[in-house]
Amino acid sequence: MATFEELNNEEEEAFRDRIATVNESGKRIWIYPKKIAGKYFNKRQIIAYSLLAFLFIAPHIKIDGEQLLLFNVLERKFIIFGKIFWPQDMFLLAIALIIGVVSVILFTIIYGRLFCGWVCPQTIFMEMVFRRIEYWIEGDFTHQKKLNDGPLTRQKIFKKTLKHSIFWIISFLIANTFLAYIIGSDELWKIQTDPVNKHLGGFMAIIIFTTVFYLVFSRLREQVCTTICPYGRLQGVLLDENSMVVAYDTYRGEERAKFRKNEDRKEAGKGDCIDCGQCVLVCPTGIDIRNGTQLECVNCTACMDACDHMMESVGLEKGLIRFVSEKGIKERTGFKWTGRVKAYTGLLVVLMGVLVTLLMTRSDFDATIFRQRGSTFQMLDDGRINNIFEINLTNKTKNTYHITLELEEGDGEIHMVVTDPILKKEGYLKERMIVKIPAGTIKNGKRELHVLIKGNGKLIKREKIKVIGPLM
Repeated sequence: MATFEELNNEEEEAFRDRIATVNESGKRIWIYPKKIAGKYFNKRQIIAYSLLAFLFIAPHIKIDGEQLLLFNVLERKFIIFGKIFWPQDMFLLAIALIIGVVSVILFTIIYGRLFCGWVCPQTIFMEMVFRRIEYWIEGDFTHQKKLNDGPLTRQKIFKKTLKHSIFWIISFLIANTFLAYIIGSDELWKIQTDPVNKHLGGFMAIIIFTTVFYLVFSRLREQVCTTICPYGRLQGVLLDENSMVVAYDTYRGEERAKFRKNEDRKEAGKGDCIDCGQCVLVCPTGIDIRNGTQLECVNCTACMDACDHMMESVGLEKGLIRFVSEKGIKERTGFKWTGRVKAYTGLLVVLMGVLVTLLMTRSDFDATIFRQRGSTFQMLDDGRINNIFEINLTNKTKNTYHITLELEEGDGEIHMVVTDPILKKEGYLKERMIVKIPAGTIKNGKRELHVLIKGNGKLIKREKIKVIGPLM
């Protein structure tokens, strides 16, 4: 038999068996968060609108004729801050992705889901753009709920039509910006200005992306954070009692009780929480932060602003809800550098060092030379032998080069099958070449040589090849 305390604890933890936006029958509970203001919200606005400005402007900024950021998966061309990366550089992108994952893990270990509430595009667009428009057109949370529950009037039709029209327009802008990062701003401009029948595929892509973004921000909303995004599940594995999260100080707040003027709450056995419920009303995912750390909490700090405002109003100390770790609440301490944090920090520093080194030593050209498949050596009448090779060159620069090949050893020669091969800017060259060397210089049927690849007369690459010949 379970004891009374065990049953009581189970009842207190029952909220963890379901998310705040779905009722017991599985139907969605629509969230109407209260409009929030405060110092944390002001800081979030500065960060959010700065990131939004960068997002919309970046595809149209060019460095030496190249887009600032481009992730063209179709052509396998990536541009990061004006620097072009090709499939041959995929190992660099792989390291960058690993660094990103480690950064997210480290950030989550230290600050929980602060990324979700402050930097995530989903939250920024939802809370700082679409939600602001909703407040402007339909009013605060009580007015929105009344409007939605009320009869279909002219005013309701007007407001809903206006809101969703603006939502669609913004979604259209987001879709165009999103495509600018994939196909490039110049190509997007062609789709936008040329007749529709010339770029039907691109036009359909814009409509599809617009529809997806519109549905995400008009219908799915917080469901993306609570049920779709895997990061919420990941935090449950990464968080520990030393992680800094938005948390309610139970030791200071309990027992909860309504505020009474001129009452000594300590003497009455009451905590600082006046049970006003403002922290719940402002939460964009509908949770009660006083229940403890929860999957749905995105650390947006809205409850911190609401609680601080109420504490200030009744003359109590602010910070009842604050950034603090579970251990910090118990021991009244701040952040600590644990062994796990130090380990991930060290790993991140090493990976970043590796990436910076590889970027600094990255070549503008890639070359591979290998013997033509199925070919062998040939003996010539003048006592030399020849081998046929295939050379592949990649040019990562914006210059065009006339390619010439030489043997570093000097006792042989190279003939290109195509005379005066040209390596175009950001281009790729695949040609055959014939290497001729004296047969007497070959020992045990092979010899290593070095090919000097020159572009416009200047050395751009040095590659090693292996020439085969008769066993002597």
